[in-house]
Amino acid sequence: MARLVMKFGGVSVADGNRLRHVGDLVGHFSRDNEIVLVTSALQGVTDELLACARRAASEGDVSDVMDFMERLTERHDQAIADAIQDPKIAKEVQDVVSEKLSLLEKAYIGICYLGELTQRSLDYISSYGEQLAAPILSGVLRDMGIPSQHYTGSEVGIITDSNYGDARPLEKTYSLIPQKLLPLRGVPVVTGFIAQDEKGTITTLGRGGSDLSASLIGAAINADEIWFWKETSGIMTTDPKIVPEAKTIPIISYREAMELSYFGAKVLHPRAIEPAIRKGIPVRVKCTFDPEDPGTQVVRDDIPKEDVIKAVTLHNNVELLNISGAGMIGTLGVAARAFTALAKAGINIVMISQGSSEANISMVIEEGQADRADEALRSEFPRDVVKEISHDHDICAVAVTGSGMAGTPGVAARVFKAMGQARINVVMISQASGQHNISFVVSSADGQRAVRELHREFGLGGEA
Repeated sequence: MARLVMKFGGVSVADGNRLRHVGDLVGHFSRDNEIVLVTSALQGVTDELLACARRAASEGDVSDVMDFMERLTERHDQAIADAIQDPKIAKEVQDVVSEKLSLLEKAYIGICYLGELTQRSLDYISSYGEQLAAPILSGVLRDMGIPSQHYTGSEVGIITDSNYGDARPLEKTYSLIPQKLLPLRGVPVVTGFIAQDEKGTITTLGRGGSDLSASLIGAAINADEIWFWKETSGIMTTDPKIVPEAKTIPIISYREAMELSYFGAKVLHPRAIEPAIRKGIPVRVKCTFDPEDPGTQVVRDDIPKEDVIKAVTLHNNVELLNISGAGMIGTLGVAARAFTALAKAGINIVMISQGSSEANISMVIEEGQADRADEALRSEFPRDVVKEISHDHDICAVAVTGSGMAGTPGVAARVFKAMGQARINVVMISQASGQHNISFVVSSADGQRAVRELHREFGLGGEA
């Protein structure tokens, strides 16, 4: 009997009918496996929770809060009615949900009167999406005759630092989870995304953190596999909205999956598989709506392909930052000072490229951070060292990824020959020393075309 951790995302738990479908899936797989379930909030609920909190802080309109609470209550009541047939179980779940909604309403009214919204308060508010979904999903399982209990992430032992909004799990999490969860009784349903710090305050693991919750639990209880149920049929060779011929990648390594997620593939959160890597636990990405499809398995070892490239990704939400000046040549520590200044300003650097003359450093950063980056660098460097700081908002990053690139001559030549033949200008190039990834910058207008050309060049959809 295998031990599986299954995580279901917002689309998979969008409403009562979808929740019932999840119950059917769990019922099917629980016959031969031990299962722990991790759930996201109902689709779109977290965004709605945060939007209402921001309105409450800026406008202080209690009637707006009451209207929102009424809509939220109706949505979850409807989900219970559609998903749970036994009236006794439905009533028990409704009581739990009503109690949580009452606490949420009090928090919103407090924000209205205070007129302020801290990151700690945002974590508290956003945690309710999962807190409302977990009891319903657990009720669905009980309605189907599967013993189940619902837990928050903190109740199963996920303890983090106090970096609200993007908290990191502490080492003790790995020993606490098995103490709280094992031996498994029935199918526990755990809230993804949320945890608590050592003071007992609610924290969140950042967007996409439900995957991280599942991965943490899987690593801590030595699961045989961790399954992420998504609306897509696994990890694709590229975004099928850009290239309709995109195919599912049957098997891929941890390293490749992390490269893909970092450079724009939205199927896995970049940090989500770190705990799985730590224990060498295979991760599987499966489609909720096609459960018989094996999806993509993510494993420890690289699985080279004959055509060396596994996937092409596009990262749109980025900006290009350039610093240059003759004074940078031969001046020790310029790069270190630049990166330190940007780190202190909270700037995330996606890609780096430095000219051999040392007179120029180019960086790709997350969208919306250029002004803060500019200010941090101007404060750090005198004009005689860094003469010019410029940024370009109208760019995107394209990445080709695959373990088969390592030691294979001519991959970069094929990439840039394809760009040249398509008359696409490459603005900046970056390649990791591990040779698993070549990434480069083009104008926003050329991004999708670049992806299509490379997908065709390397025959990823069987086009070549």
